[in-house]
Amino acid sequence: MAWYGEELAGFDLETTGTDPLEARIVTASIVGVHGGEVVRQRDWLADPGIRIPAQASAIHGISNERAAAEGRPVREVADEIADTLTGCWRRGVPVVAYNASFDLTLLAAELRRHGLPSLEERLGGTGIGPVIDPYTIDRAVDRYRRGKRTLEAVCGEYGVELTAAHQAAADALAAVRVAIAIAERHPSVAALDPAVLHERQIGWYRAWAEDFQSFLRRKGDAEAVVDPVWPLREPTRVAG
Repeated sequence: MAWYGEELAGFDLETTGTDPLEARIVTASIVGVHGGEVVRQRDWLADPGIRIPAQASAIHGISNERAAAEGRPVREVADEIADTLTGCWRRGVPVVAYNASFDLTLLAAELRRHGLPSLEERLGGTGIGPVIDPYTIDRAVDRYRRGKRTLEAVCGEYGVELTAAHQAAADALAAVRVAIAIAERHPSVAALDPAVLHERQIGWYRAWAEDFQSFLRRKGDAEAVVDPVWPLREPTRVAG
């Protein structure tokens, strides 16, 4: 059976901000999906250790008061998320994350911030994966489609219902269903082994980043830099 008919693990974080090296985890979800249906789910609410900006709370709905009262220490949450993800990979289950380089880099930064083993260390020094990123795949297979590439917009393009955007569990599930829908529409994607698809996405992301960086520089930002690394940018700087 093709990869999209086997078990997949959707992963999503909701956070305090948009810089993966500065932002902290607020909520997280890992949703096991088989045949498009949820077969297991684990959710987390963290006390991030810093104030949640009002604009972030407005997006995901978690206030500072709720995070402090109900959230667990972010160090424990990050450790458990990392163990759960690496457990998926050890079992051969691909992890699906929409814009994976954000979520995985942010998690890596949290692990480093709290002195915890990295994802690679938990896997015995091997690389992470396979990761399936519908954001990266969609841009590669339908490069010239006009419009936004947000999760909500891409759900609309592929006919995937997203009833609670910016809730970690809903976004994780939607990411998996979008990945399945892309595979169903594009047989060339469906035919790839997950490990091969992982490698293809590294190249697709790099090509997009280089093209976008060139575009920004042509538009006048001579020093624009778009990081070409996917799915995990190794944190060289981490906010304390």
